[in-house]
Amino acid sequence: MNVKITGTGSYIPSNIEKNEDFHNHEFLNADGSSIKAPSEVIVKKFKAITGIDERRYAKSHLNTSDIASFAAEKAIENANINREDLDYIIVAHNYGDVRHDSQQSDTVPSVASRVKHLLRIKSPKCVAYDLLFGCPGWVEGVIQANAFISSGIAKKCLIIGAETLSRVIDPYDRDSMIYSDGAGAVVIEATEDEGGIISHETATYALDEAHFIFFGETNNPEIKDNRRYIKMYGRKIYEFALTNVPLAMKSCLDKSGYNITDVKKILIHQANEKMDEAIVKRFYQLHEMDMPEGIMPMSIGKLGNSSVATVPTLYDLILNGGMVRQEINTGDVIIFASVGAGMNINAIVYKQ
Repeated sequence: MNVKITGTGSYIPSNIEKNEDFHNHEFLNADGSSIKAPSEVIVKKFKAITGIDERRYAKSHLNTSDIASFAAEKAIENANINREDLDYIIVAHNYGDVRHDSQQSDTVPSVASRVKHLLRIKSPKCVAYDLLFGCPGWVEGVIQANAFISSGIAKKCLIIGAETLSRVIDPYDRDSMIYSDGAGAVVIEATEDEGGIISHETATYALDEAHFIFFGETNNPEIKDNRRYIKMYGRKIYEFALTNVPLAMKSCLDKSGYNITDVKKILIHQANEKMDEAIVKRFYQLHEMDMPEGIMPMSIGKLGNSSVATVPTLYDLILNGGMVRQEINTGDVIIFASVGAGMNINAIVYKQ
């Protein structure tokens, strides 16, 4: 028996926020002081570092649970299964349902229970729960589902990554331009077909790194409300990721029994184009190789960083012809990898 992805789906919001839309923003340093550069210059430098031209925001009437259910519907249809046969629904997110213009995250009931409700699944034996694991949440959900199926506890699982980060960004923080909204989902099943999940690796670094990404106050000292926003220490994250993610990927590949030359694609969390490129280059340097051209598909330029949604969305896009000059074929060995708040790292070697 193998554990394979049998269906994929994604939801990409229709609202496009372009870089030019930030030209009128007032960006401030973390201490509230002014940044000594025009917004146009800040945005141009941001593009050079992150590779982001535009990002997607959910319409105001939609919440994380809504867009998660949209992606899930597509994955269920693509897998051609009866939704009542699902044993688990695992929803990775970080902030729950944050209604438009709200100051509070809503996680009761869980996003997973809300998704199950929206999917109109009747069976009480379909267990729905949330997974908070930073940006690597969807990858970790796949790892957990693999454990359920491999142990005989489950046969079919639905794993979703969904987030509406546009609801938790500080408009005075230039880092806010990174974040976006979106959802991606997969159905995973026990199958006699070849391939599937070959190996996986997970690590949590929390001694010194736990608060590299955190919830903090606005950069504008004149605003006195109690609202909190997603914040990060970008340089520390970059250095941490560059040191630790390639090692985790190598460990995962070593456990798989495959050679580095067998890897056809690396689907890495779309966090920052320069950082992702540096991570994958370092991974190949560990094998005394140059990074092959086209090995690392990137969607961040048009979709931004939607946290837990980036990897499953990228995977779905490639499988359905949504990425120019990118494809994944039957028998291909690929790597899923992510890094994010916690600080958490994970990777999966998967054979299509």
